Amino acid sequence: MQSKNAKEKSAALAKLANEIFPNETFKDVKTGVGIVATRWDFERPMIFKGSKAQAYGQTSTFVPGFGCTIADAVRASCSAYPYFERPILTTDKGELVELFDGGYSANNPALFAIADAIIALKHPPSAVRVISLGVGVYPEPKRLKTRLKAFFAKPLIDVQLIQKTLNVNTTSMEQLTSIFFRNQIPIVRINDAFHQPEMTTDFLESDLTKLNTLYQRGRQSFAKHEADIKKLLDLD
Repeated sequence: MQSKNAKEKSAALAKLANEIFPNETFKDVKTGVGIVATRWDFERPMIFKGSKAQAYGQTSTFVPGFGCTIADAVRASCSAYPYFERPILTTDKGELVELFDGGYSANNPALFAIADAIIALKHPPSAVRVISLGVGVYPEPKRLKTRLKAFFAKPLIDVQLIQKTLNVNTTSMEQLTSIFFRNQIPIVRINDAFHQPEMTTDFLESDLTKLNTLYQRGRQSFAKHEADIKKLLDLD
């Protein structure tokens, strides 16, 4: 996030993704993973999966991850346009697909996961358990507001608009999940709010000291919910 523009941010993201998943493809996954991205042209989700059992149709032509690498899928899922470029991937069929952040489709993808479990994998709701991890809720940084409005007005609006869009998507998905599966599927949601002034941040954060603090707060959030998670998974 320290990179100056979308091109440099995208290059840094691609480099990191390839370092973490250098040669892995969706044929290598051992669980029913789904990585959500959004198609720019069709304005709909594109979910990379490793198992034919998770396909809702076209099972005869199913190819894990559409033939893309895990690094490419992760990169597409994380590319929050316009702060990142929209990556163009080539599928197993030679089709070019232009993608951007999966958060625009499902910033909380728990409902997609539940659909996979119940519809594709045919588990009854009573057999499903959900642990949903958010990124936390933080005070809005004031640093952008203190700069010259004439020069920084557009970046400020963009950050606020994107974060509002993603947050509305998250709460909408949470509400739908609650409506459809109330009292049917136990869910533990970890998305604590931090109101202290020193916790001000947004998704453009690049201060490593601040990010280290957020990481530690995340561990505290897990500890806070650990008993609920054990109960959810019958680990007591």
